[in-house]
Amino acid sequence: MVHNDFDKRDLRALWIANSSFIRRNDVPINARRLPLTALRTFEAAARHLSFKDAAAELCVSATTVSNQIRQLEKDWGCKLFNRHTRAVSLTERGGSLARVLTSAFDEIQVEVEKHIVVPRKTVSIAVGPIFGSRWLGPRLAQFSKEHPKIDLVVHHGSRITDSNQMQSDLAIDWGVGAWRGLEATRLMEARYSPIIGPDLARATGPLTDPCQLAGLTIIHQHDRSEWENWFVLAGCLDLTIESELTIVDSNMVQRAVKDGQGVALGVFPFMDGDVASGQLIKPFETDLRPTRAFHLLEHHDARKNSAIRTVCEWIEAEAKTASSL
Repeated sequence: MVHNDFDKRDLRALWIANSSFIRRNDVPINARRLPLTALRTFEAAARHLSFKDAAAELCVSATTVSNQIRQLEKDWGCKLFNRHTRAVSLTERGGSLARVLTSAFDEIQVEVEKHIVVPRKTVSIAVGPIFGSRWLGPRLAQFSKEHPKIDLVVHHGSRITDSNQMQSDLAIDWGVGAWRGLEATRLMEARYSPIIGPDLARATGPLTDPCQLAGLTIIHQHDRSEWENWFVLAGCLDLTIESELTIVDSNMVQRAVKDGQGVALGVFPFMDGDVASGQLIKPFETDLRPTRAFHLLEHHDARKNSAIRTVCEWIEAEAKTASSL
């Protein structure tokens, strides 16, 4: 008996070598000449119920998707989609074919990934200079050891306000947790406290009062609010700063301090190692704890990608471990 509905056996002819033909209405179709490109296009359109979204997934035009599906319908003499104003829906035959195709393509993908190729996956992440050099950089070798099949590509990251500015898969940024169109996971807090180089400290003499810092060159990063808040916290009000310098790059700030060009607010715990080694001096115990923190940023649904999910979970675990030390 001949059936007009698509049967799962039809698609299995793709990989069963001794099945040379499938039949519809007694018209043989050579299994090796099935329109696989058009079938893949149809499956995407059926899954999204949108020619436009299918086109975006397949990197073709919506017109191409529409034309390929119309050609399928013409060749097979059946209707796969009902066209509505600004929408489409599957016919009964279209739904039957879509279920078979989705299952078949999923099985093929699993088989290829499991037994045929094991490609290396690349995940890009944008980080600021201090987070990259002081936190992520020293951990990259361990990540490669734990996840050898993932290439983690690290880019220099600038400040981000929304999803349109984020060109990488992931990013680490400093803020209160509000980035439009992005998922933000709070990773770790930071503390601000003045740091000074050993040479300048010797030339200045003992620093016993936080207000003494007003007589040195104050190095700002981005804006003046952090220093203003720290002086208030330290009990220094109505100060007159004699000399000021603004440097945006955090690594340049640390270099300027080590060279004796002034005093800056160090970001702790990133500066703990330099203080312990004597390269920098932390003259006061007063720590400013800002409301902002380092966050892991990702696009919506990014973790559906297994490699991105692995990187996110690894970063979160590392941050949790570091915070507990």
